[in-house]
Amino acid sequence: MIKSFLNKLGFASARFAGGITPDMCKWTESSAIEDCPLPPLFIVPIKQHIGQACTPLVQVGDLVLRGQKIAKSEGYLSVPIHAPTSGKVIKIEEHAIPHPSGMGLTSIFIEPDGKDVRDTSLIPMDNWQAIDPAELRERVRLCGITGLGGAAFPTFIKLLKDKRNPIETVILNGVECEPFLTNDHRLMLEHSDEIMHGLQIIMHMVGAKKAIIAIEDNKSDAVNAMQQAVSSIGNDAISVTSLPTRYPQGGEKQLIESLTGKQVPAGKLPMHIGVLCQNVGTVKAIDDAVMLGHAITDRIITVSGDAVPKPANMRVRLGTPMRFIYAQCGLENFDGIQILHGGPMMGERMRHPDIPVIKSSTGLLAIRDTRMKAVHQVEDPCIRCGHCSEVCPISLVPNLLADHCRNDQLEKAADYDLFDCIECGACSYVCPSHIPLVHYFRYGKGQTAQVRREQSFAEASRLRSEGRDARLQREKDEKAAKRRKVRDTLRSESVLNPDNNSAPKSTTKTEGKE
Repeated sequence: MIKSFLNKLGFASARFAGGITPDMCKWTESSAIEDCPLPPLFIVPIKQHIGQACTPLVQVGDLVLRGQKIAKSEGYLSVPIHAPTSGKVIKIEEHAIPHPSGMGLTSIFIEPDGKDVRDTSLIPMDNWQAIDPAELRERVRLCGITGLGGAAFPTFIKLLKDKRNPIETVILNGVECEPFLTNDHRLMLEHSDEIMHGLQIIMHMVGAKKAIIAIEDNKSDAVNAMQQAVSSIGNDAISVTSLPTRYPQGGEKQLIESLTGKQVPAGKLPMHIGVLCQNVGTVKAIDDAVMLGHAITDRIITVSGDAVPKPANMRVRLGTPMRFIYAQCGLENFDGIQILHGGPMMGERMRHPDIPVIKSSTGLLAIRDTRMKAVHQVEDPCIRCGHCSEVCPISLVPNLLADHCRNDQLEKAADYDLFDCIECGACSYVCPSHIPLVHYFRYGKGQTAQVRREQSFAEASRLRSEGRDARLQREKDEKAAKRRKVRDTLRSESVLNPDNNSAPKSTTKTEGKE
């Protein structure tokens, strides 16, 4: 009741627990989207989403078209990969991917021919209102669309029209609360009509009755642009809401709570309370897939940071090396510079710039070492100030969680809801002891996942062993039963025919020789 009363009074900042207000550094908010030139070589990893990796469909020497499927999805939690341009496959081998460990993954190397010829095998669905939602959902899957807000979850899975969990409200996430990033902001300004059209397609697919477009109040021009787009279609079921600027406002659960007052229960998904969240970039990609028949081959990213001479918002083909993109913004020498993939709060530090852009790439930041060192100081002992708990949007106890993870007390960490942590970094940001809390959480999650995998493997091995023992015992029992049946049959015959019960005469070795 207190929360509802505060909202009525206009204290909207109390809409979700915790949160922080960092320096947003939106240096590129006025920079129009630029098209990045084609690089001399594309490096396309076979996995750019959460779930199973894909299997290559092409071989070295094959010619491909832009949007042509070059790797097929494996399993349900997967979507195909498409060629970013027309050209020739020159090799298929392991290459580093956007991951802080520097790990590699099988990648398809494509040399562009400069013609950029597009594959036209997918026919546009202009009459989408009359098309079955299941068919539209399959189109989204075939076009390889994943969540472009950074999560990279296969989008078609979230678009399932489930009678058990009907979707009542679609939330269009245009918050973009990460500092530096402005790619969604520019997308709403320059492609508001396409976004609005894609939103209507989604509402048709899931049967939603209403939709809310959420934008933070530091993007007033985007709010106006989306309001004009709503007015142009005259749909009263769609509204635009301006939210106070507060990180992590764009988190799925935090956004739902801010807009609807509902909380997603632990272990549940938004669909279980009748809500579907989609990023504005994802919605634009859905519109392209349905209306144009275009698979996802590019995305918009923000290139920024104090080491970038010309920060920009760029439309970049997937598979473009980061070094090439930085060069378009005037950065070629990386001495004394740290590279971040994503935003400064939830992004990951890269070891070198020779890594390709993938579907989850929201931004590329280049930060000078001096600035990074000023932020990442030597860790001191925890002073139990409680600041981390105050800003946690999930209402966890980060300092205790970190202690359990640091000491490998994984069961205790799980009891303290470790896996509810969204790794937003708000706790690390406010920690006066400079403790990298999120790093400990990631470590704890990784160790727990490893233990669970080992336990699962051991359990599967035990079941296989018990199954084998049961099978051998069953075969042994069946053989024994057959022998008993034969003995019983012979015994019955001997009782019924006593005259034929004489044993055959045995022959000696000598008789055999004669």
